[in-house]
Amino acid sequence: MTSSGTTRNDCRSSSIAAIDVSTDHHTEYLAKAIDALSPEGRNRVDELLEQLAEVVGDHDAVASFAAAREAEVDAGGLAAGVGPEERALSPQELDILIPGFRAIRDQEPRDDVADWANAVVALLEDEAGRNSAN
Repeated sequence: MTSSGTTRNDCRSSSIAAIDVSTDHHTEYLAKAIDALSPEGRNRVDELLEQLAEVVGDHDAVASFAAAREAEVDAGGLAAGVGPEERALSPQELDILIPGFRAIRDQEPRDDVADWANAVVALLEDEAGRNSAN
């Protein structure tokens, strides 16, 4: 239960339903999720992104994506380069990132970190949708 009387899953479901399908809303959602991270949540995100960077090793674009997310969290706001060119990931790279961030979202006990991961998933799924439309 959260302080508002809802369970973590209730909060996550309402967050997902409130997301518009446009990239601007996903970016706004990510900015709000970053802003909502507690200091402990920021530390946890840093740990998770460092683990991701170690696992992906030879996937430069995936490692770069993880580094950009880490920089955003460390700075407390979106990186200046967030935009279509920064998120231009191949379908194979998205196939690495999306399941990883879904696992974080679904398994992370910290609500703020799970919400942040959900915002990243929304951005990645939007990119995957653009890739499949082309």
